[in-house]
Amino acid sequence: MTTAIVEIRILAPDRLVAYGVEYVCRIGRAGITADKREGDLKTPAGIFPLRCCYYRPDRMDAPVTSLQTIPLSPGDGWCDDPADPRYNQHVTLPYAARHEKLWREDSVYDLVIPLGYNDAPTIPGLGSAIFMHLMREDGAGTEGCLALQRADLLALLPRLTSATLVAFPSPGA
Repeated sequence: MTTAIVEIRILAPDRLVAYGVEYVCRIGRAGITADKREGDLKTPAGIFPLRCCYYRPDRMDAPVTSLQTIPLSPGDGWCDDPADPRYNQHVTLPYAARHEKLWREDSVYDLVIPLGYNDAPTIPGLGSAIFMHLMREDGAGTEGCLALQRADLLALLPRLTSATLVAFPSPGA
């Protein structure tokens, strides 16, 4: 049995270490939980892979990364309705069930990397749309995601692969 190397580890609600460098970050406004639920504003504890990298082509060129890069369009969304069969999946807008728009007025989703949380298999109600994305201008915590400053995420992207893991410690660990 091989052991995966965790390359990005959350040290505190406002710090992470990646490849030996410490960065400012933000996690869910309500902290980290081992019992994630939809809408609880908490980041799930655990170790998760990176799935791909969406980016806003009207605001930036395709980022340099070995992750699959996907340009966003105004029709991109993410289903966060636990009752919908497409829960915690990319959807095309308009979409009848509750969803989050990936094409936003602010810059938070100019770069967005879905984490492999609750997606293999997806279990309704255990949380959706857990992303690595850009930090809000006011530095506020997220709704459960991991946010980094633009310059830091752009610096990390060339090192990120589908084998990169992000580790959120269990509360009290």
